[in-house]
Amino acid sequence: MEYSYPLDLDWTLDEMVAVVDFLTAIEQSYESKIEINELKKKYDLFKQVCPGKAQENNIYKDFKKVSGYDGYPVIKKMREELGTQTQVISMAK
Repeated sequence: MEYSYPLDLDWTLDEMVAVVDFLTAIEQSYESKIEINELKKKYDLFKQVCPGKAQENNIYKDFKKVSGYDGYPVIKKMREELGTQTQVISMAK
């Protein structure tokens, strides 16, 4: 995709990489599928960079504006499926 990821220029390079990796996982869940454990790891790293709910929601909103992909339903589905037999998440229609 050709768009800019919502990044904070005050973040370190490692923090930016963690956020981009997480947003790429959101993309992957819509375009094909992603393993729940992989998504969980990327989400946990993302939450180390953006621990607050407001900041998380702002990133989701900004990312949805540029990509059309909404992170909230992906993470909601991940939480619902953790601990079940489900191993992958796909938001593809």
